[in-house]
Amino acid sequence: MKKHILGLLLVFATFYASAQQIIPYSYNQYQRLNRSLYSLDTRFHTSLKPVIGDDTTVTRQLDSLLLIGTDQTRNSWVTRKLFNEHLVEINKEDYSVYIDFLPDFQIGRDFSHEITTWLNTRGYQIGGTIGKKFSFYSSGFENQARFNNYLTNYIDAKNVIPGMVNDRNKTGVFTNNKDWAYATAVLNYTANKYFTFTLGHDKNFIGDGYRSLLLSDISAAYPFFKVTGTLGNVKYMAMWSQFQDPNNPVLDPSDPQGLYDHGFKRKWGAFHYLDWNVNNRLSLGFFDSIIWQDTDASGKRGLDISYLNPIIFLRTIEGMNGSLDNALIGLTAKYKLFSNGTIYGQLALDEFTAKEVFKGNGYWANKSAIQLGLKGFDAFKVANLNYLVEFNTARPFTYTQRTSLLNYGNYAEALAHPMGANFKEFLTIWNYQLGRWGFYGQGNYAQYGLNQNGENFGKDINESYLTRKQDYGYQTAGGLKTNFYYLDGRISYLLNPKYNLRFELGGILRTEKNSLGTDRTTQITFGLRSTFRNIYQDF
Repeated sequence: MKKHILGLLLVFATFYASAQQIIPYSYNQYQRLNRSLYSLDTRFHTSLKPVIGDDTTVTRQLDSLLLIGTDQTRNSWVTRKLFNEHLVEINKEDYSVYIDFLPDFQIGRDFSHEITTWLNTRGYQIGGTIGKKFSFYSSGFENQARFNNYLTNYIDAKNVIPGMVNDRNKTGVFTNNKDWAYATAVLNYTANKYFTFTLGHDKNFIGDGYRSLLLSDISAAYPFFKVTGTLGNVKYMAMWSQFQDPNNPVLDPSDPQGLYDHGFKRKWGAFHYLDWNVNNRLSLGFFDSIIWQDTDASGKRGLDISYLNPIIFLRTIEGMNGSLDNALIGLTAKYKLFSNGTIYGQLALDEFTAKEVFKGNGYWANKSAIQLGLKGFDAFKVANLNYLVEFNTARPFTYTQRTSLLNYGNYAEALAHPMGANFKEFLTIWNYQLGRWGFYGQGNYAQYGLNQNGENFGKDINESYLTRKQDYGYQTAGGLKTNFYYLDGRISYLLNPKYNLRFELGGILRTEKNSLGTDRTTQITFGLRSTFRNIYQDF
């Protein structure tokens, strides 16, 4: 306990000037903080991510990772910038700024499909603070890539780079090569110890697991305005966002009446989340959200002021409006079961008919999702060995709606789980740090039901639930039953912890199997990588 407190004080003394900086969310990075975030001696609000300036204690914990492997005896500018420091770093009494070049260069081989894969990313990040109340962060990436076979098929089907944006290289000779640009920006204002205001174009995550069934960082970045209030052991978040839907016809700028805007059609979202740390062991969370679409040009609805109240139950307002907007409610919980292990879970209810649930007849509109997991640190008494074991499931048609302009998605991808709905998934993730060496292992097994013989079995959230052929008889993983296996292993050597610059060797084994056939991917990659962003491939 004394060592733990001493460590906190040391980190506080070292990083007080940057306490308000925004820390981009990456599961792999945050998992390495399990010892501090889930200790029996602490009471953090761990389910709201990314962490920003208002939660200064957590920020100091995250900053401690930036010391890994640094050698303060290095004197030359080149060695300091390469191994210890940001490319540009200015720390003054009333402001701080850092700037980095973010490379992500990879070469690999998809042996199963005889494809040479590569990634050529040049990016930047800039962040800092202004006074004691403002903090900011921005990143941008220019990318070209050749992906393995299953990712290429995914991109071609959705015209979306997973979690990023649309592919700019849709025509020409080298259509298998993908080209895209991606950027984020966040401005945060900490008014006082009670309120924080955030304006951004980025992602958000709610939960303690690797997946989230309420709001995850799977899809592309989106514009949002967020208000966070903290009162004692309660933290409350209200957020308003705008999403895009490339599945609907592109708005036509040549419309003779000039009624349409340029670009993809848009929809809006309002989200509320209350996180209550009951004590050092138990936390409970309450979530609700509404998705609504812009109507056509003759009666465009836009931002509905009925949903602007930050402290009202959204489902009630949706009913009062007489609307058919998409409401989702949820619960979260975590309990520190023992000194180095925490159990957690989520429940999402999209639509729910109690009498149909208890009949057990597979009613289509009993749309729900459940998560249960265990995570912790120092597994088997090995210091810095972090672990997670998790189960996720979503019934058919969960997150779907009459149209993709109302579903629980953004940019053709899910706002919750990347597999959409109609699935069961088990996964485990292990992370170990030994000095500059990092080791990562992940295994997934899932079972899901694809559409079969032209019938919609409710997995694809972009497909209207009105296309179903019946009302009863839907069971999870029903349809074309498919088994999914995924193994991911990585070994990395950290060059500069300030922006996670590292050499990384990785390998993927993926199998998707059903009665129609089997698709296998065996891939090895090597590269010079950086940043803390999540790039999901496990679907």
